[in-house]
Amino acid sequence: MNHFPPPPALVPMTQIRCQVGALVTLGTAPLGERRYVPLGGGSARGPELNGTLVEGGVDWQIARGDGVLEIAAHYVIRADDGGLIEVRSEGLRHGPPAVMEQLARGESVPRDDYFFRTLVRFTTGASAWQHLNKVMAIACGQREARLVLLDVYRLG
Repeated sequence: MNHFPPPPALVPMTQIRCQVGALVTLGTAPLGERRYVPLGGGSARGPELNGTLVEGGVDWQIARGDGVLEIAAHYVIRADDGGLIEVRSEGLRHGPPAVMEQLARGESVPRDDYFFRTLVRFTTGASAWQHLNKVMAIACGQREARLVLLDVYRLG
């Protein structure tokens, strides 16, 4: 039997609160329903990153036939010091059909009732934030009617 070393630490980094617009569907494509959600303003608050979300990001999605939603969000955080940080967040959202129907209607559902996780990468040229170019993070998400909450943890 193989013995694995302890997993890397998950270090709390920031909580992102992002306003979301109305879903736009492009129809059924080869891999499923292709759609996107415009991203508005919001905030990033936490021990390692504080700032505001720049309006204009987009969350591209594929609603697969097996009930899984593939997520590829791309947006910018303006740190409190003015530095601009590109965020790419890709992951999956799925759960029991009844829970997913509640989310689709805009109802509030406890985050533990479904799976919403993304892998997060950052890119920036801002000197104070260069360390983020070397960070990999995961986020645990929660979808509300007009808001997405992401608790972001840096892989140690």
